[in-house]
Amino acid sequence: MEKSRPAASPRVRKTPHWVKLAVRNRALYLFLLPAVLYMAIFNYAPMFGIQIAFRDFTPARGVWGSPWVGLEYFEKFFTSYSFWTLLKNTLTLSIYQLLVCFPFPIVLALILNYCPSLKFKKITQTITYIPHFLSVVVLVGMLFIFFSPGTGIVNNVIRSLGGNTVDFLGNPDLFPHMFVWSAAWQNTGWASIIYVSALSGVSQEIHEAAIVDGAGKLQRIWNIDIPAILPTIITLLILNSGQIMSVGYEKVYLMQSAGNLSTSEIISTHVYKIGIQGAQYSYAAAIGLFNNIVNMVIIFAVNKLSDKLTGAGLW
Repeated sequence: MEKSRPAASPRVRKTPHWVKLAVRNRALYLFLLPAVLYMAIFNYAPMFGIQIAFRDFTPARGVWGSPWVGLEYFEKFFTSYSFWTLLKNTLTLSIYQLLVCFPFPIVLALILNYCPSLKFKKITQTITYIPHFLSVVVLVGMLFIFFSPGTGIVNNVIRSLGGNTVDFLGNPDLFPHMFVWSAAWQNTGWASIIYVSALSGVSQEIHEAAIVDGAGKLQRIWNIDIPAILPTIITLLILNSGQIMSVGYEKVYLMQSAGNLSTSEIISTHVYKIGIQGAQYSYAAAIGLFNNIVNMVIIFAVNKLSDKLTGAGLW
């Protein structure tokens, strides 16, 4: 007589490791939930409207009721007479601003890091931070007041020295300089905070050892401080490079005049004028989508290049 085999025990399904971690850290995920909901509602849900770039959208018909036109509005923008002017002006302002405004906070943070007087360091930080809290409207108003051809203090000084009045804000050749250097004055102090924080994490023992070996300040900056903050520099450079096509329209629009329009009209102001003022919603959406795609390509390319050259990147 054959012996009966014991009944097979039921297979116990193992709980995935990520589920265990989520349960264990549920309090942290609960704190994260509001941020996730915010991103989902205000950043991802509106992406539903991207399709109007491919439709002849009218508010009366709605998104789904508007007819599909494909790439018609993209072709309209690429073949328009203003395309190359808008692209050139946008890239000029963006690259100029990146070249000027990106290294200044690093230099300021290094100078503050070697400042011997703690009181002077705090006063300098406070003074350089204050312009960041000025609104764009106030900043542009200050530019018009200081650089006015008739009553501006700058032109008064120029005339007192025997020079001729200069229309700083109306001259198309001077507009990029006014835009970029006013941004450098406003944002350098605030942008230096992250570098000051990164430098505070550098071990003082390394500096003391370098001093014993006879290293000067410039040698310590080049061989100790810059390598220590290099990952931070690379990360911020990649993020800034991904915004090359996204020059904010507010400041440019406020600084625009009939005289400087040839260099101040950029993609974002063009989108504002045709999209909001001209009610060409599909055309404006197509231009905005093109802008964002170019930014995405640039940030991937810069990240890949950074990873190959320095071994550091966002991902």
